[in-house]
Amino acid sequence: MTAEALPESLHRQPDGSKWPVPPADGYTVDEFFTLDLPPHTELIDGSLVFVSPQRKFHTLAMYLLEQGLRVHVPGHLRVRREMAVVLGRRSAPEPDLVVVSAEADGDQRQTRYQAADVLLAVEVVSPDSEDRDRDTKPHKYAAAGIQHFWLVEMVGDGHRPMVITYELDPVNKTYVSTGVHHDRLKLSAPYDIDIDLTSIDEL
Repeated sequence: MTAEALPESLHRQPDGSKWPVPPADGYTVDEFFTLDLPPHTELIDGSLVFVSPQRKFHTLAMYLLEQGLRVHVPGHLRVRREMAVVLGRRSAPEPDLVVVSAEADGDQRQTRYQAADVLLAVEVVSPDSEDRDRDTKPHKYAAAGIQHFWLVEMVGDGHRPMVITYELDPVNKTYVSTGVHHDRLKLSAPYDIDIDLTSIDEL
């Protein structure tokens, strides 16, 4: 299904723009990946979620964490940013960062990963997505079996990142907090990681 396949009267807006009209029961993942959509659109419970312009903090926090994750990433893993993760038939959100298995990392045309191939999902909280980043997505990531989740918030007068780390409780399929990190993110799981969070000031 594509936006162009819909009747003209259904998707043409007063300003002349075109938007896809969802089916009555929402989009499936297969349909979602055939649509011509703005960059970073997500599918959550069959509904399209569009991304607003991001703050500079969002960009810098993503860059800082991406570089930190890459420093000691084991050979069997890969660090990727802003790639869709298929969680089920009607959900394909786009975490800001993911760590995935190297086996799941295809060629340059790849557009998505399966939840089973994701070891870590990272969300940097934005004003327009606070509820999704803090509530909706973590619950869905946990239910899909993603082992590790980080939530990144902007805090303090210096607008530095605070990283809250979580690990999956496999029995209850919920996340358990493993720490709140302000100046330094030093972890042994999902692998050895040591990131100076204050260095965002130098970016």
